[in-house]
Amino acid sequence: MPGFIQDQLEIKFLILYIAARVIEPIPFDTMLDLTMCDDAIDYFDFSACLADLVKTQHLRLEKDLYAITEKGRRNSAICETSLPYSVRLRCDRNLSEWNRKLRRRNQVRAVTEKRANGTYTLRLSLDDDIGSVMDLRLMIVHEELAKTLAARFRREPEKLYNSILSLLLQEE
Repeated sequence: MPGFIQDQLEIKFLILYIAARVIEPIPFDTMLDLTMCDDAIDYFDFSACLADLVKTQHLRLEKDLYAITEKGRRNSAICETSLPYSVRLRCDRNLSEWNRKLRRRNQVRAVTEKRANGTYTLRLSLDDDIGSVMDLRLMIVHEELAKTLAARFRREPEKLYNSILSLLLQEE
């Protein structure tokens, strides 16, 4: 089934539409995945358009991450209605999911640091939209155990938070 995007100008509009709506700068692969919401777009046209948007300063590329500039944001606002409605709907669904994952990643953090004595500090942080909910530091003997605990925390941080609260609220 052919797509709705007809030329490179529309691909550029779509890239700007996406860049204006992601909550933080994104890498090439993510921009590609989000842009490929229309069957008419191919990799080579996408790559050329993305490079051109950086060259014309509609996007900036820093540390392999793409972010929209003010110039890009202004032009996106002007041109977004020329994108087919069905493409914008698909794009909005994909962006919503991606932004949800980004927010979650930013709200749940687990960092392992080596101490001078050879043990490790595992720092577990959980935030919500307002601020910090929990910030816990644990001494862990082995690096592999710290990594395992960090991965488990990232999967279900609320479970640990609720368990700690339950323990603290128990009557003796």
